[in-house]
Amino acid sequence: MAAETWMIIRRAGLVFMIISLSTLLLYNPSGPLRFFRLSSSCSRSSSLQPLSPKAVVRLNSILKRASMKNNNTVVLTTLNSAWATPNSVLDLFLASFKLGNGTRRFLRHLVIIAMDEKAYNRCRAVHRHCFALRTHGVDFRKEAYFMTPNYLKMTWRRIEFLGIVLQLGYGFIFTDADVMWFRDPFTRFFPDADFQMACDYYKGSPDDMENNANGGFNYVKSNNRTIEFYKFWFSSRETYPKHHDQHVLDKIKSHPYVSEKLRLRIKFLDTAYFGGLCEPSRDLNKVCTMHANCCYGMLNKLHDMKIMLQDWRTFNSLPSKHRNVSIFTW
Repeated sequence: MAAETWMIIRRAGLVFMIISLSTLLLYNPSGPLRFFRLSSSCSRSSSLQPLSPKAVVRLNSILKRASMKNNNTVVLTTLNSAWATPNSVLDLFLASFKLGNGTRRFLRHLVIIAMDEKAYNRCRAVHRHCFALRTHGVDFRKEAYFMTPNYLKMTWRRIEFLGIVLQLGYGFIFTDADVMWFRDPFTRFFPDADFQMACDYYKGSPDDMENNANGGFNYVKSNNRTIEFYKFWFSSRETYPKHHDQHVLDKIKSHPYVSEKLRLRIKFLDTAYFGGLCEPSRDLNKVCTMHANCCYGMLNKLHDMKIMLQDWRTFNSLPSKHRNVSIFTW
């Protein structure tokens, strides 16, 4: 009789746990499934495709394992099968962490967001933290050419997903997989900023809202300001249809809702430290990251990324007294 009573208690406890978790995910005001619910302050649009409660639990588990314990931050990148094939973008991206100064440790905190099954399988073969972000009815397997419908869907799916990460309580460095990591970026981040972002073209001041933002590399802290900002950013895709996330950001970064109501602290990162092929970093003694942006087509991108890595190897092979000499070819 005692055994039967114990079994009943255990079953009741299990049911209570399941109900509690479901309630947390579905009704908690800061919960990820409410992230894109309409609000009078900004949003008129709904989610492209929300994560299921099971997917949210799985995501949170991966983020918890990968996060930096001192600041609850992860490094995130997105990947489709076009960039995941052997000897392609993913391999060069991971190689840069291993070759960079003080960057190998960030591989422990890197979560690769796979946009299709093939990318997910490749991720599992080469990396420890992988999350499958499935979007039914959209084929993200092929190379998404700039400004095509699939490209736009992919960029907005990314913004939607990053907002969920913020609501789960994790800050992040988001990096495109065609960004080469050469030094620890935290040495050049601004400690007082909520949202800081690389530029295609830098105008000389981190506070200048005329800087041309680049969505391929940014550092975002998780707080109420950034959570609401990502809601506003995502919803603005309907205000500016047929624009990608970076173009929309340029249009809303000075919006009164962002600057006056949210009081979001935005900084832009100097291309001397966070360069790209639009405006390269000119000093290998300073560069933290280099982005193969302003470069179209897979073969061209791979060619330029390989050059970046080779220049970095050459630079590091030089005696210290010769490292002021410009030897890069990018």
